[in-house]
Amino acid sequence: MPIYLEPVDISHQLKEFASVLIVFCPICPPISLSMQKHSACLELSKRGFKSVAFQDHIRSIREPLEEVGIKTDLFTAYMPCPTMCLWTRGQRERLRNRAGDYEAAVVLGCDTARYTARQALQDTNCQVIPAMRMTGLTNAIVKFRFPMTVTLEEKTRVAGGGNVSKVP
Repeated sequence: MPIYLEPVDISHQLKEFASVLIVFCPICPPISLSMQKHSACLELSKRGFKSVAFQDHIRSIREPLEEVGIKTDLFTAYMPCPTMCLWTRGQRERLRNRAGDYEAAVVLGCDTARYTARQALQDTNCQVIPAMRMTGLTNAIVKFRFPMTVTLEEKTRVAGGGNVSKVP
């Protein structure tokens, strides 16, 4: 039951920082963006499985910042639980240590991911900036294609109150 997220334009907020760490959940944001961009959810690449739509979105945040001299990097959680909203204390400490070199942490995730980042970064000088908004839950039929590509069909967004709409 991934959360359906839509990107928020935060480019104007980021210009005031000298360094930005992009903190992301590897589950809901890639699924949401692949649904919106009508691209594969996961594709096998030289560096493992990737979502082209999500990688393009990250690039659309990073490149304009780097062009004006703002330092950027990426951070995500890994196993035992790859979702950003369920991090171990060790993962939170890892974020806190990593974010020490950054003025802002851009969160690509849901409200609870933003909460996790804020908790991990409390009492630091790193400002947490949400870059996605929750608009419901997602549902789809998963389809596997050769060689190692995962796509989503019959995509829907389930909003509050049980309202269901097709994802165009």
